[in-house]
Amino acid sequence: MRANDEMKLGLYLARLGYHEGAWRDPSAPANGGVDIDHYADLTRLAESAAFHFVFLADHQGVIDDHATMARVGRNDGFEPITLLSALSSRTQDIGLVATATTTYYQPYHLARLFASLDHLSQGRAAWNIVTSAMDPEAQNFGDKRLPDHDTRYARASEFVEIVKGLWDTWHDDAFVRDKQTGIYADTSKLQVLNHRGNYYSVRGPLNSARPPQGYPVLVQAGASNAGIAFAAEVAEVVFTAEPSLENGKRYYAILKQKARAFGRQDDQVLIMPGIVPIVGRTKQEASEKLQRLRSDTHIDVQIGAAELWLGSVADLRSMDLDSLVPETLPQTNSIQSRQKLLVDVAVRQKLTWRQLIQLVSDSKGHLMIVGTPEEIADAMVGTFDQHAADGFNVLPATVPGGLKDFVELVVPELRRRGKFRSKYSGQTLRENLGLKRPPNRFAQAGVSSR
Repeated sequence: MRANDEMKLGLYLARLGYHEGAWRDPSAPANGGVDIDHYADLTRLAESAAFHFVFLADHQGVIDDHATMARVGRNDGFEPITLLSALSSRTQDIGLVATATTTYYQPYHLARLFASLDHLSQGRAAWNIVTSAMDPEAQNFGDKRLPDHDTRYARASEFVEIVKGLWDTWHDDAFVRDKQTGIYADTSKLQVLNHRGNYYSVRGPLNSARPPQGYPVLVQAGASNAGIAFAAEVAEVVFTAEPSLENGKRYYAILKQKARAFGRQDDQVLIMPGIVPIVGRTKQEASEKLQRLRSDTHIDVQIGAAELWLGSVADLRSMDLDSLVPETLPQTNSIQSRQKLLVDVAVRQKLTWRQLIQLVSDSKGHLMIVGTPEEIADAMVGTFDQHAADGFNVLPATVPGGLKDFVELVVPELRRRGKFRSKYSGQTLRENLGLKRPPNRFAQAGVSSR
C-alpha cells in the first residue's frame, strides 16, 4: 500500500480530443483549437472534478504532407505557455503543465517563462521537458534534421541543470522591498550562475524572483534507454504509454529502481501512463462511439499519424496494408520508445499494417478502454493497485463530450472505491501531488555572489 492510496489524475488537453477523427465529433467546436473559451471550459470541468493538472502537448512544426494536412484537426492551436498563462486567471486550483523543448529554446528564455507562469498561477506551473521529435520542427530553426537522439538527451540534461540554477538565482527572501530603508533586494542573497558547459554558456542572474514552488514541477515522457535515465534523475512526473499491464509493471519497477540510485524517494517520482477512455452506459454504446470516430477518420489522416509515430519506415501509401508488420523496423531518430512499443504490440498481436495504422489513430499506443464506467474503473484501479501506475493522464477521445462522460460517470466510480479525491489538498501543484519543494541549492550551501 502507498502512503496515500489515491491515484493522481491529469487531463491531456487535446484541442478537440485524442482520436484522429475527434474534430468531426458533433460535440466538438470546429474552431476549438483557437478558442480560449473552449480550453477554459475543459480546464474548469477538470478542476470541478479535482484533477491534479491539465497537460498541454506541443511541437513547433507541421508535417509537410498535404493529403494529411487537409484533413487533420491539429495544425491550429495556441503556444502552451501563452495559453496556460491565460488559463491561470480563469482557474484557482488545477495545475498547468506546459510542454517546451530543450532543443529549440534557450535555457534563460525558458527559465524566465516558467518562473513567470508559476508566479501568475500562484504555484501551479509545471514544465513537460521534451527534446523535439520532428525534422519539420528542426527545419523551422535552421537545421535540416534533428540532432541525433542521444545528443538531444545529453543537451537536455545540461539545459535542465542550467534552468534550475537560474531559478535559484535569488533566495526565497531576497526581495525585501523595504520602503523605509530604500532596499528593494538583498544582493547578498543573489547567485550569478556563470555556467560554462559542453553545450551552453549562461551567465545569469535571472530577472525574476524564485518561483513560488521553488521549481515548477518537472514532467518528462521518455521511455527509451536515454529517456528512462533522464527521467530517473530529473522527472517528478513521468508521462508514459503502457497498453500492457505486465509491461507497465516492468517499466514502473525499473524507473523507480533507477530513481532510487540517484537517492530519490519513490513518492517523489510519479508515473502516470496515458489512458484513452471511451465511456458508455453499456458496452455497446461505448463501441458505437468508437466506430463513429473511426468512420469519421480518413485513411490519409490515419497514415499521416502512423508515419509520425513510427518514423520513416516506408511509404505506407504504396505498400500492401494487409501484410503483417515485420518484427523490426529501421530505428527512428524521432520517438524511439513509441516506435518500439507500437511494433512490439503489432508483432505480439500479429497485426497487419492496416490494423496498426488503426491502432495509432485510435490511441497512439496508450491504454484504450472501451466500455462502461465500471469496466474503465476496473482497468484503472487494477493498474494502480498492481504498481504499474501512480495515476493516469486521461486522454479523452473527444472533447467536451468524452471528458464530460469521464467526469460524470467514471470519477464517481473511482471515488466510490476510495481511489480518487473529491477536493484539492493544497494551494500549489507540488502540494497537491505530494511533491517536496526543492531548497535553493545556493542558499543551502551558503553561497553568494554579487
